[in-house]
Amino acid sequence: MQRHGRKSYAFYSIVVADVRAPRDGKFTEKIGTYNPNTNPATVDLKFDRALYWVETGAQPTDTVRNILSGEGVYLMKHLRGGVKKGAFDEATAQVKFNAWKADHQKGLAAVEAKVAADKKAAAAAALEAEKKANEEIAKKVADKKAAEAAAKAEAEAAAKAEAAAEETQTEEAPAEA
Repeated sequence: MQRHGRKSYAFYSIVVADVRAPRDGKFTEKIGTYNPNTNPATVDLKFDRALYWVETGAQPTDTVRNILSGEGVYLMKHLRGGVKKGAFDEATAQVKFNAWKADHQKGLAAVEAKVAADKKAAAAAALEAEKKANEEIAKKVADKKAAEAAAKAEAEAAAKAEAAAEETQTEEAPAEA
């Protein structure tokens, strides 16, 4: 596997290389890519070439072996070995492989559906939390405006009472004189 990408966001090329070559150095053939940043991880593989190299004796690293196994390369190698031994014919081997592949795709679709449902639930929860926060803010603003209106009404009532008191004093003052 050759590492590409930026820091903290790596993706890999799956290559056939001599064991003595450096990790990102010279290689014989590029047979696919692997992107672990998606959920589930994305693998683009030239299946026939990977099968060819495994059958000719290429020794993959542990990670690449897991990827090839997940893509069915080792299952197909096993089935072809059964065909060579005469346990079953090529058509039966292909039917078994296609059944496995369909089941595998169903599992991947279930994982993707679960991730999408979790994302949708998280978005709904975030929306509810935001609505609740907005309602609390609106309530605080309404309470503050009500308090300001009450204070203003109190001030106006006090001003009217004071004005009325002054008028009564001015009306009584000329009566004394």
